[in-house]
Amino acid sequence: MRKVSDTTKTPSRRADYAAMTRQAIVDAARSLYASKGFFATTVEEIAAVARVAPATVYASGGGKHGLLHTLIDQWQTAPVIDATYRHIAGLDEGEAILKATAQGTRKVREEWGDVVRVVRSTAPHDERIAELLSEVTTNYRNGMVLTAQRLAEIGALRKGVRTRAATDVLWFYFGYSSYSTLTDENHWSLDQAQNWLYQQACAALLQ
Repeated sequence: MRKVSDTTKTPSRRADYAAMTRQAIVDAARSLYASKGFFATTVEEIAAVARVAPATVYASGGGKHGLLHTLIDQWQTAPVIDATYRHIAGLDEGEAILKATAQGTRKVREEWGDVVRVVRSTAPHDERIAELLSEVTTNYRNGMVLTAQRLAEIGALRKGVRTRAATDVLWFYFGYSSYSTLTDENHWSLDQAQNWLYQQACAALLQ
């Protein structure tokens, strides 16, 4: 059997190390942004938590803004989002569609709620982050459009409720604000929030 040379292995090891280093930096930034806020966090603190030099934070992560951008990308591409869309597309009962929507949005909040809070609190004070949040919000609302369209396709919407109005109602219940109010301000559990939002959406939208 042909022996693989050390020179063949080296690039792979270097790539693996670089990826691990970058993820350690991203994880450090996420933890610090959540606990201290974006503006109060320094590159030096991120470097210390990740156990790298500050220069590496810039080179590998793009500095504070680059790291927050990375976290936003990871939030937007979370596997649960695409899985929820595909699940909803195959459902033919209104209650099942809204339950899947409630479960999917809850899961995103559970996995990425810290990043959501950081981005929403930072955006009003930083133009670059505000632009990124606007893009995320557009994508998020488009998901509500898909749910509303599926409800309309199967004839599940209450009489007189159009797709656009249904999208607005879905956004009211499953967008940023409702989960934030119920869990962050009222201190409900995610289970309580998910179940209540699901019930209210059913009452507002379904036949």
